[in-house]
Amino acid sequence: MQELRIQGKHFTEIFLRSVTDYHVANDVDQPMTCPFPQGGLDALLYEKNWIDTVQWHLEDIIRDPLIEPIEALQVKRRIDTLNQQRTDLVEYIDSFFLSRFRDVIPLEEATFNTESPAWAIDRLSILCLKIYHMQIESCRNSSLRDRLEILQAQERDLQTAIDELLDDIAAGRKYMKVYRQMKMYNDPELNPVLYSKK
Repeated sequence: MQELRIQGKHFTEIFLRSVTDYHVANDVDQPMTCPFPQGGLDALLYEKNWIDTVQWHLEDIIRDPLIEPIEALQVKRRIDTLNQQRTDLVEYIDSFFLSRFRDVIPLEEATFNTESPAWAIDRLSILCLKIYHMQIESCRNSSLRDRLEILQAQERDLQTAIDELLDDIAAGRKYMKVYRQMKMYNDPELNPVLYSKK
């Protein structure tokens, strides 16, 4: 479609690089070093998956039955912060696509998709993490190989669906309709617990 690669398979390659880079140190406190030029789509996708990967491991930590309550609360706060960063980044990626397709004139019969491109890509990022960890677990327990194959088939299907969605938008067969998440629990103006403390 252009020099810039906006294809599901390419997105997966970026996510896998992020996951692999994270697991070199495998530390939720390690800094992210993005290998892609800042401001580009590849850098945004790498950062988005890095957030997902750190959050994945914090979710593991918080499920430790022996975790101290104060540590659990600190981990939960980190998860909440990362979740907001993830949402903001997904919306920023959608802004990239809105800009990319701004000159496309939708066909009269054009429809919109149930989710935006970036939220579909968000699911692909999580799926990449699931596959990475299921591969590790299936080496430990061969009975999990069926689950791994299902996840890999799901990944291929999602890549195809993303490619078709982006092609349809580029051709005017679909148009983007983006609803911001407007999460209320993190907003000091909308969460009653927070605004009542002012």
